[in-house]
Amino acid sequence: MTEVALIDATPHTPSVVRLLLDKLAIRYSEVLDQPGLPTARKVQAVLLEDAVGALMVLFPQSQLLDLNRLTELTGRRLTAVPTERMERMLGKHSLHLLPGLPGLTSSPCLYEEQLLREPSLLINSGEAGLLLEISSDDFKSMLSKASAASFGEAVADIRPNLDRPHDDREEITQAVQAFTARRIQQRLEATIEIPPLAETAQKIIKLRVDPDATIDDITGVVETDPALAAQVVSWAASPYYASPGKIRSVEDAIVRVLGFDLVINLALGLALGKTLSLPKDQPQHSTPYWQQSIYTAAVIEGLTRAMPRAQRPEAGLTYLAGLLHNFGYLLLAHVFPPHFSLICRHLEVNPHLCHSYVEQHLLGISREQIGAWLMRYWDMPDELSTALRFQHDPSYDGDYAAYPNLVCLAVRLLRSRNIGSGPDEEIPDALLERLGLSRDKADDVVNKVLEAEVLLRELASQFSQG
Repeated sequence: MTEVALIDATPHTPSVVRLLLDKLAIRYSEVLDQPGLPTARKVQAVLLEDAVGALMVLFPQSQLLDLNRLTELTGRRLTAVPTERMERMLGKHSLHLLPGLPGLTSSPCLYEEQLLREPSLLINSGEAGLLLEISSDDFKSMLSKASAASFGEAVADIRPNLDRPHDDREEITQAVQAFTARRIQQRLEATIEIPPLAETAQKIIKLRVDPDATIDDITGVVETDPALAAQVVSWAASPYYASPGKIRSVEDAIVRVLGFDLVINLALGLALGKTLSLPKDQPQHSTPYWQQSIYTAAVIEGLTRAMPRAQRPEAGLTYLAGLLHNFGYLLLAHVFPPHFSLICRHLEVNPHLCHSYVEQHLLGISREQIGAWLMRYWDMPDELSTALRFQHDPSYDGDYAAYPNLVCLAVRLLRSRNIGSGPDEEIPDALLERLGLSRDKADDVVNKVLEAEVLLRELASQFSQG
């Protein structure tokens, strides 16, 4: 699979790194990367550039790299080196990650002075999953030609609002009024220019809560929207569903292949997703929006089926939560267009952090807060707004907990297979226990989904073009 990196069970330090350290007489020991290692000792290396040239920047993973401060310090507007060029550069030396070794590149180096306050440091070896521990004195000797400065923001000082949803409205209002020209208006609903829900979406929402709704009802709604009708038929005809015979109509797609529940949530997810256009800018390394949405929904679909029957939440709603879990990303781009590019550039140079820290640092709110607010504003089910709001809290055990718990688990499972963005985060036993799932069962689900990776990507491309 092209996008799933399989890591050798026993990684070794690449030869180019060993030779360089031997040449410099630097002693080191190999350490397997794992949760719990102190982030203040882990060195994050990024290669930035502008018209002047490239610059290697080193800082501890306990900090967020602030590009604005870097501009003030250097007088340069630096951004991450494009992914393709970075991959070619590393590939020449058979490296998968950029080690924090200034001698590996011909570019000048700037390092965060906080690094040298630690007794020893952990740097990427160049091989995923393997770090090299080097004493602070030895590390300092490699920085003889580098410049020191203070430019990081302590992650501990950035506090995303993960568990105070009652503060969301006030925080979103403050952010919008601080970062847009519309500062006179007070009502949040009037301040954010959200496009009205499409008529098709409104009809589908009514059908979702109608206990007497039939296949004829959803067929009628879908058929009045030619683009949506074509989407449903092509979805059902996809090799992913391996439907017997040719799909001849929307009703055929629903009755023979997809079923009422999947179609109504699929149609709603598509209708809501198309309310806001995909941003033209996006962070390098990120999985395309609809691709990540489809992967997440498919994994959640499998996880829901794998749960004990008595514990299973509504399957259609869990699928919809997967489709829309990253909806706040679209909303941030819509509400903060001048600042969205800055968010993207910061996500590129802080791959060790969840996006919530970058967004909190730059805007004062996260995509989860604003996405959940919009779901409530549109009168979507409480289960859905809860899923979006608490998806990054693996300990959430409040109302409708299964929905955000499933999104959290699916996102972390996919991230461990290099799908999605942000750091690889551990999956707590308590999260699996609340869902009634074993770790092996969860791994089986994501592995089966990724066996159909090519077909899933094809489905995602249909959304992107729709």
